[in-house]
Amino acid sequence: MTISERIIAVILSIPKGQVMSYGQVALLAGLPNGARTVARILHSSSRKHNLPWWRLVRSNGEIALPMDAGGALQKELLSKEGVVFRSARVVDMIKHAANEESE
Repeated sequence: MTISERIIAVILSIPKGQVMSYGQVALLAGLPNGARTVARILHSSSRKHNLPWWRLVRSNGEIALPMDAGGALQKELLSKEGVVFRSARVVDMIKHAANEESE
């Protein structure tokens, strides 16, 4: 399995109502320090592989996208899944971080 395939598999494993950071996905896929690679694959392959892109956030729980360029949609999709925000752009990672061993 290629690194891209492993990253895609990890993203697909994130349960509804939970989030994971780009760095966590990279680590679980066997690519430490590969957060940017995860972002690149997410950007290029979300439609093709029907990836739940909205379940990925920064390590501090913040939505990475600007609100007027996908961030508002991401927040809406997460809210529909029951995700609680600590502030306008930051997910409560204590409540909603996916179990890193769920894969």
